[in-house]
Amino acid sequence: MTEKTVALTTGNKGVPASAGEKSLATRDDTLYIAPPVDIFETEDALTVVADLPGVPRDAVDIRVEDNILTIKGRAEYDPSGQTLREEFGLQGYFRQFQLSDAVDQDRITAESRNGVLTITLPKAEKTKPRQIEVKVG
Repeated sequence: MTEKTVALTTGNKGVPASAGEKSLATRDDTLYIAPPVDIFETEDALTVVADLPGVPRDAVDIRVEDNILTIKGRAEYDPSGQTLREEFGLQGYFRQFQLSDAVDQDRITAESRNGVLTITLPKAEKTKPRQIEVKVG
C-alpha cells in the first residue's frame, strides 16, 4: 500500500498552488490537513490507524474507488455562547492510499473511537501465507 498524492488547490477557480505561493484564503474548505497514520501488517490484514481529532463518526468519509483508499473527515467545533473573536478555523482531513490486489476490498471495515480511526484491510485469500503439506508418493 502506497500513499497517493493529490494536488491541493487554493480554492480560487481550482488552480493548483505553485511552490511558494500562499493561498489567498486561509479558511478555505478545499484546504486539508494530512492526518498522521500508522500502518501495521499482520498475517491476515493491514491496519491503518489515523488521528482525526475533533471528527465525529458521522463526519468521516471512507471510500475505495479505482484501488484508491480515500479518508476524509471534517472536525466540528460549536462553542456555546456568542463569538467575540475568532482566530482559528478548523480544516478538514484528507489522505489517500493506493491499494494493491493483495487487499480484499469487499471486507474492509472501519471504527472510530475518541478521534482515532482504525481501518482494517483484510488480505485477499490468495496472498495469505500458508503451509504446503508434502505428500509421500
